[in-house]
Amino acid sequence: MSNKYMEAGVSLEAGYESVRRIKSHVERTKVKGAINSLGAFGGMFDLSELGMKEPVLVSGTDGVGTKLMLAFEMDKHDTIGQDVVAMCVNDVLVQGAMPLYFLDYIAVGKNYPEQIESIVKGVADGCVAAECALIGGETAEMPGMYSEGHYDIAGFTVGAVEKKELITGSEIGEGDVLIGISSSGVHSNGFSLVRKIIKDANLDLKKVYEGFEKTLGEELLTPTKIYVKTVKEILKKVKIKGMCHITGGGFYENIPRIIPEGLGVEIEIKNINELKIFKFLEAVGGVPKKEMFNVFNMGVGFIFVVSKSEVEILVKELKKIDETAMILGEVTKKSGVEIKW
Repeated sequence: MSNKYMEAGVSLEAGYESVRRIKSHVERTKVKGAINSLGAFGGMFDLSELGMKEPVLVSGTDGVGTKLMLAFEMDKHDTIGQDVVAMCVNDVLVQGAMPLYFLDYIAVGKNYPEQIESIVKGVADGCVAAECALIGGETAEMPGMYSEGHYDIAGFTVGAVEKKELITGSEIGEGDVLIGISSSGVHSNGFSLVRKIIKDANLDLKKVYEGFEKTLGEELLTPTKIYVKTVKEILKKVKIKGMCHITGGGFYENIPRIIPEGLGVEIEIKNINELKIFKFLEAVGGVPKKEMFNVFNMGVGFIFVVSKSEVEILVKELKKIDETAMILGEVTKKSGVEIKW
């Protein structure tokens, strides 16, 4: 057999080894409707097994951004996969859709099977947490495009919801209440600013700074929280008018996406359980508070919008599943997001 392809920088054997290593991780994500199709040209899912009357499919795709640069520097790759799953499933969740399946795309400079396995293990962990199946993906070895040891990852998910149960935010009105639940950390947004702060302040990713129990790098690589199980439970008990995933763009960009035109929200900053990592980045980086809220989740990863009559019920139900509710503020007649400092 010719070695010309290997001389060009691509190892077919490493590719085969990577597939062998990830099989067990893919297997543990199987859910009802998933058809074993690993190695096939297309991933398969049997929608008829769900017993839905008028299913609406909701899809989402996303990546992890420059958070990957920290993973390279820390040589830690087992959480990035959960990040990419979370970024996709949390988005489709906002419309009431429960994720069914997930596919990933990993492009590498050089195929190191152990590294690929570590990444896909994280993807599988995320899929298990999101109760969706990993039904396919692609690993592309691209020497010359990426440096050895470096890679990029993107994901794609499809969720389903009964048509009559779609949550669009159209029912939201003045006086409705926003209730937030916690994030696990920085999640996967704003890392270009995080990296600038690290560089400008000459921070050490492998140092444990005062007030933290883990190194800065480990703290920043904390995987993005997946809200699927929480939302699934809440939708059974509470009438939800709208939901919001606080992702890129922070409060100012994401909340208006679910608020009807002509309305806005007023947020009380004192009601937010701001995580230590954000206080640290703000202080070390000298970042204005308003900009922090325009970039990061600030400790609030997901928001529910309910009528005032549902607030007590929602808070109670969240407490039952070990989520702390933050009553953030109300919907107002004034457009935009106003944060009361």
